[in-house]
Amino acid sequence: MNQQELRAASSIGLLYLIRMLGLFMVLPVLPLAVPDVAGATPFLIGVALGIYGLSQGFLQIPFGLISDRLGRKPVIVAGLLLFIAGSFVAGFSDSIVGLIVGRFLQGCGAIASTLLALMSDLTRVDQRSRSMAVIGISIGASFGLSLVMGPMIARHFGLAGIFHLTGMLGVVGLFCILLLVPTPAFRTNNLDSTVQRGRLLEVAADLRLWRLNISVFMLHFLLISAFSMFPLLFDATGQIAREDHATWYFCLLIGSFVLMAPIMWISDRIRDIRKVLLTSVGLALIAFVILLSTRQFYPVIIAMTLYFMSFNLLEVILPAQLSRTARAGLRGTSMGVYTTCQFLGIFAGGTISGLLVQLWGISAVLAANTLLVLLWLILCAGFPSLGQIGSRTVQLGGKGGRSPQERVDALSSINGVIEAVVIESDRVAYLKVDEQIFDDQQLNQVVAQISDS
Repeated sequence: MNQQELRAASSIGLLYLIRMLGLFMVLPVLPLAVPDVAGATPFLIGVALGIYGLSQGFLQIPFGLISDRLGRKPVIVAGLLLFIAGSFVAGFSDSIVGLIVGRFLQGCGAIASTLLALMSDLTRVDQRSRSMAVIGISIGASFGLSLVMGPMIARHFGLAGIFHLTGMLGVVGLFCILLLVPTPAFRTNNLDSTVQRGRLLEVAADLRLWRLNISVFMLHFLLISAFSMFPLLFDATGQIAREDHATWYFCLLIGSFVLMAPIMWISDRIRDIRKVLLTSVGLALIAFVILLSTRQFYPVIIAMTLYFMSFNLLEVILPAQLSRTARAGLRGTSMGVYTTCQFLGIFAGGTISGLLVQLWGISAVLAANTLLVLLWLILCAGFPSLGQIGSRTVQLGGKGGRSPQERVDALSSINGVIEAVVIESDRVAYLKVDEQIFDDQQLNQVVAQISDS
């Protein structure tokens, strides 16, 4: 990456880190706040946990489409202002209603898709994978940091301190987008990150993608549902003081990363990713069965470690499967639908788990989650084998005397190309390929032939 691309990737990655920290730090803290928040009940705390997913889910695609018209930075600034406002509304609130309103406003700053589009505007085609990897690292780091920082800040400054810090981080994000992130000279139509409004219904009707959409809904439903119980399960063991929750979350995360490393190594070397997918969901099933059957210290620690392994593996596997399943040129649109399902899962997980805790206690949530994971495991068994399907995004030269259809035909003639889409305005081609027989050298030769010398 050149200097501008490195600057763009690091600053946008920082923005992701700031936002995700603010949204996640409350997860290990809110379930313990029922006695401290006026009017709070387990159900309303669950709503507060998940409500940001509702606003995120409904606004993610519209914000991305608006940014195509008005520009990336104005939309990102507006989203950060909403995020900051929500953080301070929640921080200064003394009731559960204000807390819910604040979390809803936080979610209204739905700028994730716009940030991805901005990254595409600022990076060359052959550098986008590296820049997206920076974003992936930022998201993973924010989740781990939030589980440690949330309980630590709450212990010293209370729940309000988390929201005040979140608001201040949002202000830092404003300075970051205005001063550090370069302003693109023009906007690209990167189909890997852009939602095509005219093809949303086509993607939404694709049954091949719905197993993945349901899976990401389940994954984040269970994430929020689990965190409505984990702090209470720590208490139930009788051996973990509340001031030690941060330490235990840190140990569980480190342990899960160490244990999942061999599985990730194996997954890179097998053709049928379904085995890794089934293994990951199976780990979640084992975890919830253990938690349903006992509150003893060691079984609870083992089960939570297995759950973190499952979650972290699936956070990597599911987007990779989406990339392989989506048609060429429809990855961004498919990701828009996928992300909407993800955030709606967050809302449903918080609301439903909160209601179950209030009516029947933790055991009801654990029983419901166990049943849902079992159904999910059955769904995953029906995933089609994709073999070694991959994708390529290729920068083309000028027209070279070729029509768009001639370019598509030339690219489609390459051994291993399953689908080819050419965007003439951006001189970019999107390919879906069979990695077993695809020849990158032949691709380079064809690109040279259909481009200007």
